[in-house]
Amino acid sequence: MSENEKSKDQQAAAAANPEGPKVDLSEEELAALCKAHVCPSCAVMAEAEDIKLRALADNENFKRRIQRETDEVRKYATESVLADLLPVLDNLGLAIEHAGSDAACKNIVLGVDMTRKMFLDTLKKHGLECVGACGEAFDPNVHEAIGTVCEEGRSEGCVAKVAQAGYVLKGRVIRPAKVLVNKLPDA
Repeated sequence: MSENEKSKDQQAAAAANPEGPKVDLSEEELAALCKAHVCPSCAVMAEAEDIKLRALADNENFKRRIQRETDEVRKYATESVLADLLPVLDNLGLAIEHAGSDAACKNIVLGVDMTRKMFLDTLKKHGLECVGACGEAFDPNVHEAIGTVCEEGRSEGCVAKVAQAGYVLKGRVIRPAKVLVNKLPDA
């Protein structure tokens, strides 16, 4: 094929596809590129590019998901240890509550109370917060109602008595507070 014929073929191809990419290749070279799937005007090339972009997007999504999961694992890694320490905290509170006003036990009760406060402060540094105080509105997300009582001085639906304190670790409930909810008598 002469140079003149190649030029005419290229011009005819350009006229037939005015919007396509201009390729200055012979038909044999173009056919070889198409067979190798690297021709810019080849549909296989466009499909391969699409597959590549989807794979890159999937990879980025995977990285983000793994990072989120890793962050969550780090955030709540201490949850099981802190949950195991809650009965110790409860027992310190019970010791203070049941000590009474015996003068002989005053210093021991003071020491237990200081230990409990120090323990609570340490747990708070790790993101643990106590929930379930008398007078707050009943929230089924952080409270577990174990009964109702009738107290005139409180509004209906609020916590009247806390049977067992609840705890939240960085927004996640570890143990709901067991409470008695105030219910006013029917008039």
